[in-house]
Amino acid sequence: MEGLLQSFKFELEHIQVEICKLVGIAAKHRGGKRNKAWKRAQTLWWKGVAYPRKSKEYQDLLDRAFDALATNAGFKKALLATNKATLKHSMGNTKKPETCLTTAEFCGRLTRIRSELLAS
Repeated sequence: MEGLLQSFKFELEHIQVEICKLVGIAAKHRGGKRNKAWKRAQTLWWKGVAYPRKSKEYQDLLDRAFDALATNAGFKKALLATNKATLKHSMGNTKKPETCLTTAEFCGRLTRIRSELLAS
């Protein structure tokens, strides 16, 4: 997921493909090279489409990404292992203009997916 999130900072699809292959800190470092540019524009990209950071369309893109992640058996197992604990993330940022995914956006999506999995 980190590779995908960091790829949103780049307009060019071939660069996005390469960043999506990265994981964890390697992806974060690669995406960090575009922090000033995307923050100044407050625009993120996916497959040639520009998404204003604060737009509903960008939130929909994040929903689709997390919903796709939720099809992974290992992810589902790990998320369900949290049972009904309150999900928190201490490393992320809370301000939309400063990050591709705030802590609230992250934890909210995980909580939603977990609730859906528990209900099924």
